[in-house]
Amino acid sequence: MATIDLPLTETLVETREEITLTENAVSRVRKLIEERQLTGHSLRVFVSGGGCSGMQYGMGLEPEPRENDLRFSFDDVQVVVDPMSISYLAGTVIDYTDELMGGGFRIENPNAVSACGCGHSFRTAESSDAHSHSHSDGCC
Repeated sequence: MATIDLPLTETLVETREEITLTENAVSRVRKLIEERQLTGHSLRVFVSGGGCSGMQYGMGLEPEPRENDLRFSFDDVQVVVDPMSISYLAGTVIDYTDELMGGGFRIENPNAVSACGCGHSFRTAESSDAHSHSHSDGCC
């Protein structure tokens, strides 16, 4: 079960600004933190412009959350998201699969109306009007 900590300047109102990590994803993040000896680090999940679909996902381990970050707890694993990114990631489920032909983190984003074949790039309804996608089945 996840908990959400909002910055102190905001009041907790019923919100859909949530990210979910599956048990497999929590386990993998925990393992990465242990392997790299990064005790106390959080998983930062963010979006940025770019990629063949217009927006791309990013993740990294960070020692300190920023002041305005939204914070999510999954047992001992902490996830942080900046306010701009959460508008594109609200409702997202992050899973981890370990498959012979292409394991890794998988992002299921209900805000994405189309995604690149590799799953690292996506487009929302808002960005669909602004950009045209020139790749048919291509990937980043």
